Amino acid sequence: MSGTGPPRLFCFHHAGAGTSGFARWQRVLGGSAEVVPVLLPGRDARFHEPRITAPERLFAELFDRLGPLLDRPYALYGHSLGGLIGYHFARVVETAGLREPSRVVVGAVLPPHLPSPLLPAAFPPDGQLLPWLVSYGALPAEALEGGPGGIWQRRVLPTVRDDLLLGQALRALERTPLRVPLVAVAGLDDAIAPTGPVGQWRHYSTAGFRLETVQGGHFFVREREVAQLLTGVMDGVGAEVRSKSSSV
Repeated sequence: MSGTGPPRLFCFHHAGAGTSGFARWQRVLGGSAEVVPVLLPGRDARFHEPRITAPERLFAELFDRLGPLLDRPYALYGHSLGGLIGYHFARVVETAGLREPSRVVVGAVLPPHLPSPLLPAAFPPDGQLLPWLVSYGALPAEALEGGPGGIWQRRVLPTVRDDLLLGQALRALERTPLRVPLVAVAGLDDAIAPTGPVGQWRHYSTAGFRLETVQGGHFFVREREVAQLLTGVMDGVGAEVRSKSSSV
C-alpha cells in the first residue's frame, strides 16, 4: 500500500558537509514535496559514528534508513559526491526491485566515466590536502586559517578525506543507464564540474535527460535558484502521480 502525502525529495550532501545546505529547501518547495535531507555518519548529529568509505556499507545504510520511506513517489537530488550517491542508489534500487525514483537529479558532479580533479588516483598527504582543496575551490580560503591545529585540519579534513575515498569507490562501480529520467545541474561558474562535461550525464538514462544551469560556483546548493528548479521537477512528479491515479 502506498503512503499518502506529497512526493518525497531525498537530498544527498557533498563531501565534508552535512545537511545544512538543504535547510531552507522545504520553505521553497512548499507543498510540492516533502524534503528529506540524508545525513551520512561521521558529521553533525552523527559525528561519533564511523564514516563510510565503502559502497556496500553505504547502500546498506541507505536501504536501512530510506527503505521504509519509499512507500510513495520520490525523487533524488545529490550534490557533488551526493550526485554519485544518488545515481548509484537509484541503480541498486532498480536491481533490488524496489520502487524506483520518479526523477534523479545530480548537481555539480561529473559523470563517473570522466576524470574528476577532486578524485585523483592518489590524494596529497594531509599537510597538503587542505591547500589543494582550496586551490580547486572545493573549500573556502578560511580553511587554511589556524594552521595544523586549526578546526578545519582537526575536524573537517578527516571527513573530507573519507568522503573523497567513498567518491573514488563509487566511480569504480558498474555504470549502467537508469530507467528513469535524469536531470543534471551545472553552476555557470563551477570550475570543478563545468557545464559541458556535466552534460555527458545524458548517457546515463534511457528515459530522458535534461541539462540545467544555475548561477554560482561549485556550492550553488546553498542558493535559492536550485531549490526553485527542483520545485518545478517535483511539481512534474506530482502531476504524473495525479494523472496515473485518475486513470486507474
